[in-house]
Amino acid sequence: MPVSSMPLTALVDLVNGWGSTPRLEAGEQEWPYPAQDRIRDRLGVPSASVPETDEALVAVADHLHPVFTVLDVASGAATVNTLLSSSGVRPALQHVGEQLREGWVVDQAQYAVLAAAAVALRTHLAEYGVTRLGTCAGRRCADVYVDASPVGNRRFCSITCQNRARVAAYRTRHPGP
Repeated sequence: MPVSSMPLTALVDLVNGWGSTPRLEAGEQEWPYPAQDRIRDRLGVPSASVPETDEALVAVADHLHPVFTVLDVASGAATVNTLLSSSGVRPALQHVGEQLREGWVVDQAQYAVLAAAAVALRTHLAEYGVTRLGTCAGRRCADVYVDASPVGNRRFCSITCQNRARVAAYRTRHPGP
């Protein structure tokens, strides 16, 4: 089965929406999971190979979350290589009409989402290294992010978390009466 590289925005949404660590840290473990139709068409795999249960998406998200927590290049490479290996993804030449294209395939549909994510992370780490992936520095937040900023110094998953941190720092510096 052919697999495309998962868009990084979909990967982040998958990990933040279904990952155990982000949900636990935010106190959202009892909340319902996001609607799967929000992400199903964005994962880079045929819709039929997307797991239909939230538990299966949780398992994929939990496999992916550690990539965002690595601090050194060797750990990043080892973690992504493990994902590539465990998903069974492999490079392949695909033909479209009379043209050949590089691509990726996986033998078992159940591993297609993990494979698409692993391919995306492989490409991203090869180009930018581990410093452009991270987990939010906000209090009570473990959401992940991909830093696409020009200077590469992102620390928060969203403006909301960044603003909360700024307000907390201000209140610490200027205590009320």
